Amino acid sequence: MSLTDSREAEVRAGALATRLAALDLPARLDLIAREVPGRLVFTTSLGIEDQVLTHAIAMAKLAGTRIEIATLDTGRLFPETYETWVETEAAYGIRILAYVPERVAEEAFVRDEGINGFRRSVAARQACCGFRKVEPLGRALDGAAGWLTGLRAGQSANRAATPLAAWDAERGLMKLNPLADWTRERIDLFVRENFVPYNTLHDRGFPSIGCAPCTRAVKVGEPERAGRWWWEQEDKKECGLHVGRPGASVQPGQEPAAFEPNPETREPEFAR
Repeated sequence: MSLTDSREAEVRAGALATRLAALDLPARLDLIAREVPGRLVFTTSLGIEDQVLTHAIAMAKLAGTRIEIATLDTGRLFPETYETWVETEAAYGIRILAYVPERVAEEAFVRDEGINGFRRSVAARQACCGFRKVEPLGRALDGAAGWLTGLRAGQSANRAATPLAAWDAERGLMKLNPLADWTRERIDLFVRENFVPYNTLHDRGFPSIGCAPCTRAVKVGEPERAGRWWWEQEDKKECGLHVGRPGASVQPGQEPAAFEPNPETREPEFAR
């Protein structure tokens, strides 16, 4: 895509975001389905925000017809997440498509780093997120014109500027966040009022749920995503799906913390 085409796409995204802001959730989905031609994919983590969006898509009869619903089955999810998956398909009569890690990459990582080797360094964790999430996401979005997510601005400082719609130049598609301006309280109320199935871990102190070994319950007063990769510094807590892309090497600002081993020597930084 040329620079001119990219700028035009950004303008269209901004105009769409403005129109979406004045609408309720069903009307937002209807507008997206009409205004974004081509294949639309909603990637769900089966967390509570995504369950709200799944409910709305299913109630609008857009699931599997206009909007594909997919999830990234990393192979390290909580048992409760798989139960939510089963319950959701049964409740709405839909099928959630699974995208799994590429076998060779997973086997190589476990051989080289160990089964939980992602805790050795930020770079190792990024590599794990890379083959478990980012690469499967690329396959899920291949050929898509629009990508729907359950992102909210209130989830973390990194996501504070999340728009309702934006042009994703890297992937060449429209990224759509119909819940960007919703609060967590509004999400919880919607779930209760509409009997939306949700992950029971949310009732046990897990506002944000990812892979089991990388997620803990949050403490009182902590941000919603504090339980994700809790051993890392706060500004490093993204897997690469929505903020940058993880790679095998450390990116700027992602240097090992004092308690993290050096990726080359495997020795803690403070031991050198």
